[in-house]
Amino acid sequence: MNRPHRSKLPARATPPALPTIGAGEIAAALGYINASRAASTQKAYLADWQRFCLWCCERDATFLPAEPALVALYLSALGSHGQAPPSIARALAAIAYAHRRAGMVAPHRADGGLVISEVLAGIRRSRIVGPDRKAAADADVVMQLLWSIEGNNLAACRDRALIAFGMALAARRSELVALDVADLAWEAKGLRVTIRRSKTDQDGVGAVVAVPEGRRLTPLAHLRAWLDAAGVTEGPIFRPLWKGDRIRDARLSDHAVARIVQARALAAGLDPERYAGHSLRAGFVTSAARAGADIWKIQQVSRHKSMQVLAAYVRDARLFDDHAGEPFL
Repeated sequence: MNRPHRSKLPARATPPALPTIGAGEIAAALGYINASRAASTQKAYLADWQRFCLWCCERDATFLPAEPALVALYLSALGSHGQAPPSIARALAAIAYAHRRAGMVAPHRADGGLVISEVLAGIRRSRIVGPDRKAAADADVVMQLLWSIEGNNLAACRDRALIAFGMALAARRSELVALDVADLAWEAKGLRVTIRRSKTDQDGVGAVVAVPEGRRLTPLAHLRAWLDAAGVTEGPIFRPLWKGDRIRDARLSDHAVARIVQARALAAGLDPERYAGHSLRAGFVTSAARAGADIWKIQQVSRHKSMQVLAAYVRDARLFDDHAGEPFL
């Protein structure tokens, strides 16, 4: 009689030993996590998160994890105190980021999180005052700024280069101060500038922008004059100065760009409140549009990811061109 075959059970396997994870490996992983956001973003998130925590502590409320209704109340409070919608959206992003880093669900993704979206939508719809957009420093304005800078000391050379070159590059202020000498490639027709990272390129893919010599603003002549006067041959291009017109071995801050533009606007007899660091970037787009440049050629320099945003600048610059009422008004 055939007996049913019984397979022999394997011996119980010994589970493999868990690997020992060193502090260096953990630190490396945390370093990559921190690198997922720009340093400026990390700093802004930290400040926003600390403000939220303080607000919660004053109300004896739990901030981690935070209930969606509590976050909605906080955002509403920001709106009531005059915070702009982009600032409120960043505050929510900071709260969500802190939750994700703690291994928790972001409040607006949790059950009941719809109330946060409703509050944000209400804040945006109820905001009556338009955005405080600074004026564009177009070619004529830049000429006024350059003419107002007297002398050839280091401060004068730096500010002329910063304004003329910054406008020609259509650079964001963060991009401008991040440039190193190694990012410049001089050619017969002008300069190739490598922008290694930007607001819309957090992964560091990079972009190369051409800057011509120019006949009116002469941005490259001003840049060379600054580099020669300061003796800058490597490292950061734009640098702060000590008192006494001495160059510092440091990188100029992006906030300093706005202060320089405003100070030179005041010296030129312009309203400094109307101008800031972004005025140089907007000025290039505005001047190029008025000169009839193709929007795609403008985009090569400005590197706008959103053609809708770029088109808005172009439409504004050409608002009076071929006006429908011109033949009869």
